[in-house]
Amino acid sequence: MMYGCIGEHLGHSFSKEIHGKLADYDYELKEIAPENLGAFMTEKPFAAINVTIPYKKAVIPYLSEISDRAKAIGAVNTIVNRGGRLQGYNTDFYGMTALAEKTGIEINGKKVLILGTGGTSLTAAAVAEAMGAREILRVSRTGRDGAITYEDALAHHTDAEIIINTTPVGMFPGGGIPIAPEAFPRLSGVLDAVYNPLRTELVRRAAKMGVPAAGGLYMLVMQAVRAYEIFTDRKCPPEKAEAVYRETAAAKENIVLIGMPGSGKSTVGKILAARLNRPFIDTDKRIVEKAGREIPAIFEEIGESGFRDMESAVIAEVSKETGAVIATGGGAILRHENLDALRANGRIFFRDRPLDSLKATASRPLSSTREALAALYTARLPLYRAAADEIISDTASAEDAAGRIERSFLP
Repeated sequence: MMYGCIGEHLGHSFSKEIHGKLADYDYELKEIAPENLGAFMTEKPFAAINVTIPYKKAVIPYLSEISDRAKAIGAVNTIVNRGGRLQGYNTDFYGMTALAEKTGIEINGKKVLILGTGGTSLTAAAVAEAMGAREILRVSRTGRDGAITYEDALAHHTDAEIIINTTPVGMFPGGGIPIAPEAFPRLSGVLDAVYNPLRTELVRRAAKMGVPAAGGLYMLVMQAVRAYEIFTDRKCPPEKAEAVYRETAAAKENIVLIGMPGSGKSTVGKILAARLNRPFIDTDKRIVEKAGREIPAIFEEIGESGFRDMESAVIAEVSKETGAVIATGGGAILRHENLDALRANGRIFFRDRPLDSLKATASRPLSSTREALAALYTARLPLYRAAADEIISDTASAEDAAGRIERSFLP
C-alpha cells in the first residue's frame, strides 16, 4: 500500500475516486479492525494515508511529529511516512472551512452546536473558533468530555444559529437524523460532514426551512486536495480542485425524471443513460417486477393506495443509488416522502409536455380516457412544477429533451 485511506468501514467512501482525479498514484481503501490498528501503524506499510472514522484520534500515539494545526485540534486525518517517521496533519480543517465558505454560511458572532465528540467534531470546533463563533457547544448522547446532551440542547439551546453534524447519523445505508432543525428558530446555517447520501435528511429539512445547508462532499474533495498537496509536495490549482468537485458531484448525483403519464420519461431516460453510460431505472417496471403482475392488475387487486405504498417502497430503495438515471411513475410526486427520498442523491427534472401531446391508454388506470387524462393534467401540473429542480418545457423529440438535460446536468 503506497497511498490510501484507513478506517473501520469504508464501503461508502468516495476517496479513491477523488484521488484518482487528482493524481496518478494508486490509492487503496483499507478497512482495519480496531484490534489491528496498532500493528498496522507500527509496521507503517505505506507512503501516505488518509485516516477516517474512528481512528482520527487513535493514530496520534504512533506519530513522530504532528503539525501545529493537528496538535491544536487533537485529531489527525493525513499521515506521511518520511523515512520511517510518521508525520500527522489535519486537512479536514481546510475542507470544512472551504465548505462553510462555499455554502455562504456566516459563523462569525454566531452560536454553534457541533453534533458529535469524535475527531471530526474537534476539527469543526476549531473551524468555528477560527471563523469567529460567539459560542461553541459540542453535543453527544452521553454528555461526557465537556459536551452537552441532545436533551439539554433541545431544552436550553434552541437559540443556536449554526448546526454542524460530525456524527455518522444520516450516512448510507442507515439514514436517520441526529437532531430536528425545526427546533431552532434562529437557525441560519447547517453543515453535515456526511457525504453519502449527498444530502442527508438534516440537510434536506434545513433547506426546506430556507436555511443554507450542505452535505460533506465539497469538504471531502477539498480536504483530499490538501492531502494530495502534502503527499506530493505539489500545489493543486484552484480551478482543478473545483473541476474535481464538479465531476465527482455529477458522477454521484442521480438524474430523476418526473412528469405526466405518457410524457416520455422512460424514453428520455434510456437515451440519457446510454449517452452518459449510467444505469437506467424505471420505477414502474421495478414495481411490476416485484409484484409479478402489470400495473392495471395491481390497481384492481389492492387499489391506488396499495399501489402507492409499493411505489414508495421502490422509490426509497432506488433513491439510495448514485450515478443513475431514474424515471418515475406519473404519481410519484403525490407523496412527500417520495420526493424527499429522491432529493437525497438526485436532481429532479420535469418534462413538461402540453396536454395535446399526451395520449390516454388503457395500460394507465388513472388516465385511460381523454377526460381522465385532462383532469389529471390539471391537478398535477402545479405539483410537478413545485417538485422540479429544473423544468424541461418542450414539444421536441425525446433526443432533444435528453440533450437539454445532459447539457444542464454535466459540469
